[in-house]
Amino acid sequence: MTEYERSRTMHAPPEHVFDRAADVGRLESWLPDALHVEAGELPAVTVHEDRTDEDTDALLRARPEQMRLEWGTREQGGYAGWLQVAGIDSGASEVTLHLSFFDAGHDPGEEAVTGALETSLRRLEEQVRPRVDRDAG
Repeated sequence: MTEYERSRTMHAPPEHVFDRAADVGRLESWLPDALHVEAGELPAVTVHEDRTDEDTDALLRARPEQMRLEWGTREQGGYAGWLQVAGIDSGASEVTLHLSFFDAGHDPGEEAVTGALETSLRRLEEQVRPRVDRDAG
C-alpha cells in the first residue's frame, strides 16, 4: 500500500470550504483535470480517469458533522481517499487531502499524485476565496 497526503491553509471558514468541496455537482472544479465524476444514487459514483480512459465504480460519502469527504473504489479496492477540513484561528481552515493505493496498478507514481494533490488544494482554495470576499463586502 502506498499513501500520499498534502495539506493547505485556506483563508476561508471551514464550513464554506467543506460545502464547496462536498458539492457533487462541482467536484470537477477542484479535482485534477484528468478525473471526471458522475454521481449515481449516492454514495455510488462513476469516476472516469483520462490517464487510463477507464470508468471505475466508486463510493463518495460526505460526513458534514466531521467536515470530511471520503471516497474509494467499490469492488476492486484499488484506492481510497479523504478530504478533511479543520477550523483554525481567525476563521481560516486547514484542508488535508489523503490518498491510499492498495493496488500498485492504480498508483500513477509519487510525482503525479503529489502534483495532483497540490493542484487540487490550490484549485479548491481559488474556489472558496472569492466567496469569502463577497460575504465580507
